Amino acid sequence: MSLYDDAVLVLKEYEDQDEVRRLYLDHLAAHPDGMWKSCGDGHITASALVVDPARGRVLLTLHRKLRMWLQMGGHCEPEDVTLAAAALREAMEESGIAGLTLLPGGPVRLDRHHTPCAWHLDVQYAAIAPPGAVEAISDESLDLRWFGYDEVADVADDSVVRLVAATRAAL
Repeated sequence: MSLYDDAVLVLKEYEDQDEVRRLYLDHLAAHPDGMWKSCGDGHITASALVVDPARGRVLLTLHRKLRMWLQMGGHCEPEDVTLAAAALREAMEESGIAGLTLLPGGPVRLDRHHTPCAWHLDVQYAAIAPPGAVEAISDESLDLRWFGYDEVADVADDSVVRLVAATRAAL
């Protein structure tokens, strides 16, 4: 199964946000290249909120280009076999944490937002940090920091706040 086929399947099985989900599926139907950064009309991206449920906190990255506190994530790559694998790869690369595991059950949220390169149709997962996880800043980050659930609204935009709420509900 191709990454494109996996994305269609994941989106068809996702049971929330019907209007946004339909927009993603329509985009893929109209754009066979809709998984890739090269698709100028927008593209599917994959992200994961790194969470430490035992300590009630999430790890956010201060994005180098956007200068915003965000979850880990980004563009799909040719080696990604599934959206979940892309989200997990991005989370491990950007957090520096080995041993992350995705919360079972698929994506926790969808978020469509405009970026300097194009519209991102983001499929958002939650990644559980292992006990004793130690983060390491990547080249894509100005900073990495753990925030308590209730602190996120003070530093991040509404999309991240909604992702934290959806992740907590899924936990």
